[in-house]
Amino acid sequence: MASQRIVMLIPGGIGDQILIFPTLADLRGHYPQAEIDVVVEPRSQAAYEVNAVVNQVLTFPFRAKKTWRDWWGLIQQIRSRQYDIIVSLGESFAVRVLLWLTGVPKRVGYANQKTWGLLTHPAPLNKNQYAAAMYHDLLKGLGIDREYPPLVATVKQKDQAWGESERLRLQVQSPYILIHGGSSKMARLKGINKIYPIQAWLEVLHTLNAKYPGISVLIVQGPDDQEWGEQLTAAIPELKRTQPPSFGKLAALIETATGMICTDSGPMHLGVALNTPLVALFGPTDPQKLLPPQPHFRPVKSPTGQIGDISPAMILAEVVEVLHG
Repeated sequence: MASQRIVMLIPGGIGDQILIFPTLADLRGHYPQAEIDVVVEPRSQAAYEVNAVVNQVLTFPFRAKKTWRDWWGLIQQIRSRQYDIIVSLGESFAVRVLLWLTGVPKRVGYANQKTWGLLTHPAPLNKNQYAAAMYHDLLKGLGIDREYPPLVATVKQKDQAWGESERLRLQVQSPYILIHGGSSKMARLKGINKIYPIQAWLEVLHTLNAKYPGISVLIVQGPDDQEWGEQLTAAIPELKRTQPPSFGKLAALIETATGMICTDSGPMHLGVALNTPLVALFGPTDPQKLLPPQPHFRPVKSPTGQIGDISPAMILAEVVEVLHG
């Protein structure tokens, strides 16, 4: 098959980028000689530190306030690169117009209604499924109709070396459980509460230490989670805590963990892509759309939709299944 130049427009956070990895992998499989680029939010480009498929990551502030000149600049940038195929996750009429204005010959997007010729290769939209499968359906517009492959993240050797060094520094030996309880700034701006209460975390940690004295616990915080991490280690000084300086280095710690406890977040999707057994806490969001149906990925859904109403006992019951599954 002749070489192609392909670009995907992928608004959204880190989690959305990881969920699109299977789609990118099958694009590469179908077009092995293609140049495959993505356009993502600046805050999300770090996800591609663990992706071995994409050639170039371009950034555009999709969510920020913009003028028509900003949009025209994006259109001109895409035009100048002379892509053969453009794919977008957006489903609005405005997105279809944007794709049409790029002048790319093959324009792929969701369309469960009339496209007015703006899309040349419409794809079906089914929101009632795992998000990675929904994104993968875009490839049906290109005639690629197969089951979505698993999420896969690739950790670089330099990041693996850092992870090993950091575990030695902290004296964290295998087996260990990694805990990531943070929430993205975007979720907070949207008013979605994914923060599990500190007192409840402490109850989980005390029980883990008592029940599994031979398993280490590593607290991993993100750049927005420092207060959360400090509160935990203030209450339990012997806890080991770290803040990886990059997404690839976070992946290195998750990759070697025996199990992981986390909230619904980018690191959760990264854990799935690294096939690390995990327990994930869900408040208002739907785990059936955000976790694949595999027994070593255990969702804990709040009975009220409020993450704080998840009891520590519910979490610990699923941790037992992960550690002994």
